[in-house]
Amino acid sequence: MTLRWRLAFYIFGLLIGFYFVGEFLSAKAESKGVTFCYFPNCRVIKDIRSKPFKTSAAVDSILAKKITTMKEIDVAIFHGDVDFEKSNVPYKHGKKYIIDSQLPGNKKVTFTVINKTNQVVLEDIKFN
Repeated sequence: MTLRWRLAFYIFGLLIGFYFVGEFLSAKAESKGVTFCYFPNCRVIKDIRSKPFKTSAAVDSILAKKITTMKEIDVAIFHGDVDFEKSNVPYKHGKKYIIDSQLPGNKKVTFTVINKTNQVVLEDIKFN
């Protein structure tokens, strides 16, 4: 067998091996609920969603008027984009983050979130 054929079989086997290892690892990650989050926006959102969530008085009044619900807010934050030019600023014993997103019905909204070490406070909601 020539070197060219041996190299072709080697590369073919290597590609099949990569495919099966990738499928195995992704199935294992999905079954355990593991997500791979390396971009800054994804890491901040994941950190915010992993802590207990509290709301300020201003947000409580918005929720009382039934303009939106906490479930809609949670989904909007999950799909939101962090504005890093205005965010990551020390504020009230934590860091302030501005998250731009959309609520159902294409309502654009901006959340002001204070990320503390042991909790997250939803400080303000602005509808655009």
